[in-house]
Amino acid sequence: MLFAPKKKYFNLITAATLCLLTACKLVPSLGHNPEGEALTRVQQQPNYKNGTFKNLPYPDDTVQTRIKGGNMMKLFFGKPDSVVPPRQLPWVKTNLKTLPSAQPVVVWFGHSSVLIKHQGTNILIDPVFSGNAGPVPGMVKAFKGATHYGVNDMPPIDVVIISHDHYDHLDYRTLKKLRKQVKKVIVPVGVGSHLQYWGYQPSQIIELNWHQSHTLPGGISITATPARHRSNRTLEGNKTLWASYVIKTGNYKLFYSGDGGYGHHFKTIGTQYGPFDLALVECGQYSPNWPHSHMHPTQTARAAQDLQARIMQPVHWAKFAESSHVWNDPVRQLLPAAQQLGVEVSVPRLGEPYVVGSPALHKVWWEL
Repeated sequence: MLFAPKKKYFNLITAATLCLLTACKLVPSLGHNPEGEALTRVQQQPNYKNGTFKNLPYPDDTVQTRIKGGNMMKLFFGKPDSVVPPRQLPWVKTNLKTLPSAQPVVVWFGHSSVLIKHQGTNILIDPVFSGNAGPVPGMVKAFKGATHYGVNDMPPIDVVIISHDHYDHLDYRTLKKLRKQVKKVIVPVGVGSHLQYWGYQPSQIIELNWHQSHTLPGGISITATPARHRSNRTLEGNKTLWASYVIKTGNYKLFYSGDGGYGHHFKTIGTQYGPFDLALVECGQYSPNWPHSHMHPTQTARAAQDLQARIMQPVHWAKFAESSHVWNDPVRQLLPAAQQLGVEVSVPRLGEPYVVGSPALHKVWWEL
């Protein structure tokens, strides 16, 4: 059922938001943008201009659609029932602490949270295990069946990789619980300020700008690469950077897109760093209201082709309803588009391990 909020509801929510922002220091999940020495480092970055980080230049930047107040309210309170699965999502119970590691093993937990293990090293990407994607519980709830994994299920983590500071990728409650079992955290420039605010030590945090790399003790190389997106945890935007990542482990190369719209950067990354044995590419939460911040599934297929991915796996779906499309529409539209382009797609169930180099997983589990 659609809910059409009256003007008074809009005013109440606006007032509540302003109160929340005013009480920022009393709501730690809002994080803390760079200040002092951290801000000085941010200001020295070549992609930081006039007080904010900038995307690469794209020919179609001028046609960005703006969301008006009424449409924004409809987006949050007027979604159809179909944005949520009608039943609990299928999932697989896996002992994450005993995964094999001769070849990279990838386990997806819904949305963009992924665990990668290879040669005894555990890499955790954009972990969100609180069951919510927002500054306070209950704002954006996880689907039923997408909350069976949590911090206690994780093995000791050698490195957490964060793509940007939006709530569905940088989760305060998850990061607080993980802190003592995490050795390092790799983040885009500026995001480290949130982590320090939440109790992480500066020695744990590695900030990277695009095309900067860090090598873990075991030899795994992680390189931040461009993404076409934005950042913010309050109304103050683009004070921290966003990124995609190239992960080189042994003879394998993996790619994680983070969030972002389609653009020429995918072909550049594919040429410079590819081909990739597996590309985890955003596919979901798209809308005509933000055509340059998230990709339509047909663009996801093109991005995987540009990246020269041998196999791609869609992420950023099957956990949170942040747009108004049918919950399983991303994969329904991706598969025929990818087939037309000759792109192989693997769609594991939540918690189901995928061994890189193995045949793609094709079981149709999303038709509930």
